[in-house]
Amino acid sequence: MTPATRQKVLGLYRKILQIAKNWQSASGQMEETMKEKEYIRNEARTLFRKNKNVTDPKLIKQCIEECEARIEIGLHYNIPYPRPIHLPPMGLAHKQGRTLRHQEKLRKISKPIYLKSHDEVS
Repeated sequence: MTPATRQKVLGLYRKILQIAKNWQSASGQMEETMKEKEYIRNEARTLFRKNKNVTDPKLIKQCIEECEARIEIGLHYNIPYPRPIHLPPMGLAHKQGRTLRHQEKLRKISKPIYLKSHDEVS
C-alpha cells in the first residue's frame, strides 16, 4: 500500500468515527441514536480489520469506493444501515431459455458497490 493510499484509508476511518460521534438518529430518540452510533463503530471496525491485509491496488480502490459510497448514502438518508436492493426474484432475465446460474450472475453484477462487503460480514 502506498503512503497516499494509507493516508486516504486512515482518513476515511477517522471520518467514520467522527460521523459516529456526531450521529443523530432520524427519530431523535436517545436509545436509537446510541444503537446506531454503536452499529457505525462496529461495522467500521469489522470491515477495516477484515480488509487490513489487502494488498491488491484494484481491491483497495474498490474498498475505498465502497466506503465512500456508504458514507454518502448514510449521511444523505440519515440511516447508518446499508440500503437493500429491491430486485424481483426472477426479474432480470427472461424465463424462457435462461438458467438460474445466469440469473445469479446478473444479480451479482447488478449489486450496488455499497453492498459488496455487507453480505460477507452479516
